[in-house]
Amino acid sequence: MPRVQDLLSGDNRWLRLASHVLKWLAVLAACYLGGVAATNLAPTVAETSQYRAVLRLDPIPRHTPVLHSPTIIGDVDVAFDSPILAPGLDVQVAVREEITNLFTRPNVDIRSLQPSPDELSGAITDAAVGVGVRFLLGAAAIAVLLALASHYVRQRTTRRHHLAFVASAMVVATVGTFGGIALTYQPSRFAEYRTSGVLGVVQRNAGLLADVEARAAQVTPYFRNLLAVTQALQQKYVQGSVNEPVSTRILLVSDIHGANQYALMRTIIAEEDIDAVIDSGDLINFGRVQEAEAAGIFRSIESLGVPYVFVSGNHDQSSATDRALVARLGRIRNVVLLENAEGALRELSFHGLTITGFNDPRWFGDDNEDPTGKEKPAVDRYNATMADQLEPDLVVAHEPYATQGIDKGRILVNGHMHTPKLDGNRLQVGTFTGGGVVSHYSEGQGQELNGQPYAFDVLAFGDACELNALTRYTFRNLLEGRPAYDRVEVISGARIDTYQPDRSTSQPGDTTTPKRTCGRVEETTLRTLPAPAPQDQSPTSTPGGGTATPAAPTPSTSTVSVPPRLIP
Repeated sequence: MPRVQDLLSGDNRWLRLASHVLKWLAVLAACYLGGVAATNLAPTVAETSQYRAVLRLDPIPRHTPVLHSPTIIGDVDVAFDSPILAPGLDVQVAVREEITNLFTRPNVDIRSLQPSPDELSGAITDAAVGVGVRFLLGAAAIAVLLALASHYVRQRTTRRHHLAFVASAMVVATVGTFGGIALTYQPSRFAEYRTSGVLGVVQRNAGLLADVEARAAQVTPYFRNLLAVTQALQQKYVQGSVNEPVSTRILLVSDIHGANQYALMRTIIAEEDIDAVIDSGDLINFGRVQEAEAAGIFRSIESLGVPYVFVSGNHDQSSATDRALVARLGRIRNVVLLENAEGALRELSFHGLTITGFNDPRWFGDDNEDPTGKEKPAVDRYNATMADQLEPDLVVAHEPYATQGIDKGRILVNGHMHTPKLDGNRLQVGTFTGGGVVSHYSEGQGQELNGQPYAFDVLAFGDACELNALTRYTFRNLLEGRPAYDRVEVISGARIDTYQPDRSTSQPGDTTTPKRTCGRVEETTLRTLPAPAPQDQSPTSTPGGGTATPAAPTPSTSTVSVPPRLIP
């Protein structure tokens, strides 16, 4: 019979072996995590001529790893069946800036945006090499640190088998990881394709976003009927000044965000007898003119047939000094810029009303912190410019933080918040396009595309320049072709505007200033406002020993070319 001592010594050998295996597995896990960490701290970048991908490894290996690609409009997940454990891949794909050059070309074919097979092969090879090198360096760094730790713990008596112990774990971690990747991410191993957000909605509703402008045109009969019913109800049930003679009707829109729904705007202009459109900014999403060119927005604005008064928003420039969009709009014959690309503030006189405003100093990609503080320099400059001017009838800016600081103005107009609001004499305009094609949509119950409400306002002024009424429209589901209106509000202008018109009748021989009138016969002019004198400007001496302050620049006045009205 074996002795007890022999049995105990055998058990000790097994215990020592188990201890060594556990230590080796711990080193293996440490080297693996070190390699994965390196791919995340220094991600691999692979590029084709139009696209750029950033690759990182997911730290948790699975038998069904996922290639995950997040985007601003939803996530793409491609699952694979792996014969062994393999890590997932996180791939962030972006459009390279150079692709904007293609958007400016006519008749762009989607095939021209697709990378060639050679480009794809090269990008995949670069990605594999990049991820492999980073993983190997990360795993090696952990292995070296563990070897040094073992060396000093054992009082500098490191033996070869200790180094082999650590090195073998590093090699197995590296070979196992990339063997699993090579065996897994193959077309034959494909298991499932999943999308979320707007991408999922589009996948289930093919062609939903194929032609936004055409879809807007398709719902024109709906809006024609809605507007007709609204007008009839107003005439029958709404009493007071809202139904008095109207001299000017102005359509207020905001936050187009790159969605070409001007076919709908043309219908509103025709059915509501609109004289001018005021857009309070965020015409595009990413501050690039090419985005508006590709969507056909400039062509559509020109087709409206009425003046299009504009101030830029925080999405309409890509940097603090970028004025490319404003400059491009300035070349359209019916666009009126209240602040041009050179930074000059201007006053529009239209049908007897005066309209001023200023561009948003913020831009797409700023840190989005302290918006009130960032608006203040533009607000202060505007207030200083208007200090010696008559009070304008309408003042337009993009953000509420700007209009809230304006010193002088009968009616203040802003957008930015994508929600209609009325605060005293400040009109906050909702988003005309529900926030744009994709940026502000989310997936709701029943897999519908539920976005923010579409909204626009109509201002009606009387012949004595008073505000008769504000009519607010909100509706939903335009892109789905099943529009449903939320509500129509008609608000008496007396609740908003404290202006008291002069309705006195002039007597024969009266030489006093005639009462103010507004109407379509009034001349349309655009005046550049004089820049305020610098605050530190000191008086200059005069020949008589007195002092004089240098004169401000003389404002220029020009006649705006107003295109013919749109014929329904």
